[in-house]
Amino acid sequence: MATESSDLSYAQRILDIEARAIDRVRDRLNSSFGRALDMIGGCSGQIVVTGVGKSGLIGQKISATMASTGTPSLYLHAAEALHGDLGRIRPQDVVLALSHSGETEEVVRLIPLLRRMDVPFIAVTRSAESRLGKEADVTLELGPVDEACPMGLAPTSSTTATIAIGDALALAASRRRNFSREDYALFHRGGALGRKLLRVEEIMRSGDLLPTVSPGLTVREALNRVSGIGARRAGAALIVDPEGRLVGIFTDGDLRRQVQDGLEFLDGPVGDVMTPSPKTIDTQMLVAEAQKLMKAHLIDEVPVLDQEGRPVGMLDVQDLLEVGFAL
Repeated sequence: MATESSDLSYAQRILDIEARAIDRVRDRLNSSFGRALDMIGGCSGQIVVTGVGKSGLIGQKISATMASTGTPSLYLHAAEALHGDLGRIRPQDVVLALSHSGETEEVVRLIPLLRRMDVPFIAVTRSAESRLGKEADVTLELGPVDEACPMGLAPTSSTTATIAIGDALALAASRRRNFSREDYALFHRGGALGRKLLRVEEIMRSGDLLPTVSPGLTVREALNRVSGIGARRAGAALIVDPEGRLVGIFTDGDLRRQVQDGLEFLDGPVGDVMTPSPKTIDTQMLVAEAQKLMKAHLIDEVPVLDQEGRPVGMLDVQDLLEVGFAL
């Protein structure tokens, strides 16, 4: 009967086997890898990754990794390709075909069709002597792989090795393209990774949503200006001089503090009750850094200035919430 300790030992042996498989594939890398990268880098279309079964599932992940790191890619199930979806492939594409045996019927049957379409293809397979390996323009050979499955049947180490090769291709191609953190963020807008690289200019309020008033306007008039912004009513008015440079800010917090002493201030100049020289940021600051500043100084709004000190936007705490920043 298995025990917790024996289960742990067994799991560690499985990981050891899979790690050795990656080591062996690493040692087998040669000039074919560089030629495959040349094909990927010279592709003016998309990298079409294809396979069936477990190789197909791995192919979906490889295609997704390529697409998210700057290499346009799509996944095409080899069987579906034989039933009409071959039309997704264009002459300017490059096919990346996955088959551990190199003899998978649905994948092998694509070879003459790809040749007829004049579409080059890269194979990732166990042996360059397989049907797929012999026909490919470039073959990345995995070599003999001991499956971690005790029966030697379930694809385990072989799929791990294939996905590692796919990652190596995707990231090496990304490196050649000089793919940047900013590029990565552009493709990952919905997740935590993308949020880390968001810049203020991408979410700040600007244009008609930016409430700017002169210091001589009454507080009542300034409040009306803010209220007229619309659904995204700002929690502050930015006070600017005749040249449009920021001189202060009047916030909801300033309003609450003034109300405690009566309402006479409403008909006085907003410049008399504004907060002068407020904290400011620029358009290129990371939103994550702007959030830290707002949190440290307990402020809900921060003006965004250009190099001349003129407001070009404002970041509101509600804007942070909308893009998933916790307060």
